[in-house]
Amino acid sequence: MATEPILAAFDVPVAQRRRFADSAVWSDYWALTKPEVNFLIVITTFAGFYLAHGHGQDFPILRSINAVLGTLLVASGTGTLNQYIERRFDAQMRRTARRPLAAGRLEPSAVLWFGIALSVAGSVYLAVAVNLLSSVLAIATLLSYLFFYTPLKRKTPLCTLVGAFPGAMPPLIGWAAASGKLTFEAWTLYALLFLWQFPHFMAIAWMYREDYDRAGYLVLPHDARARTRLVNWQTLLPLLALVLLSLLPALTGAGTSSAFYWIGDLLLSLGFLYYGLQFVRNKSGSAARRLLAASIIYLPLVFVLIVLPRG
Repeated sequence: MATEPILAAFDVPVAQRRRFADSAVWSDYWALTKPEVNFLIVITTFAGFYLAHGHGQDFPILRSINAVLGTLLVASGTGTLNQYIERRFDAQMRRTARRPLAAGRLEPSAVLWFGIALSVAGSVYLAVAVNLLSSVLAIATLLSYLFFYTPLKRKTPLCTLVGAFPGAMPPLIGWAAASGKLTFEAWTLYALLFLWQFPHFMAIAWMYREDYDRAGYLVLPHDARARTRLVNWQTLLPLLALVLLSLLPALTGAGTSSAFYWIGDLLLSLGFLYYGLQFVRNKSGSAARRLLAASIIYLPLVFVLIVLPRG
């Protein structure tokens, strides 16, 4: 037929189609690790390591890389296993329906073993290449996230509080990796990340509240008045506490001499609080998106400010 040469021009060779398919599979496995979350984990883990490292010593670059890499492996495994557990519910939410497992692009058994392999590799890597304490903290994070926070999302709005405990672990892991112990300064970093999670997640929960309801998640109460109260309290109280926490000299590990830190941190905290107040007052999707954007900007910048005085 005359059209055959024309159609042949658009035919993709088998080898090229296979490369495209392989690339898509690798992309799906990469998506399982939640790289957008891992970016923040890298920053907070490294900040904990950097601040725990003593003055007047050569910085252990290789050890810091090992600490961050091991933590990333465990975090990636945790995110993968979480998607395996919640695959049926993710498929019911517009926000998560396109995830590789929820969309059916990957086999559940393959995802399960991928998550287990990442988690075990990261835990062993931390124990061998860094120290046992950092490995124990990473394993505790994984177990509490998967076996406490994840099932509670379908049972009680208190799941946010429970999930904030493992969610704040990265700076502790970094601190333990550098010093082999946990000090008051380490727990101050933990408290900062612990508090940050509440307004961050309240913005997400409000933006996708219909999605969560449809999938049977109880991250927010069903009663409208109770829902409003919970969102208000879990947004404003942590934001006010963050402003106060920034006044602790131990947060910088450099005393009260760094005016650059105090000014920068105060501006960031008050800006974060401003968007939280706007969200609480308006309860609109646009206000929630602005609060979410403010939270994503706030966290890496404040940890950079904490680290800079040491540099």
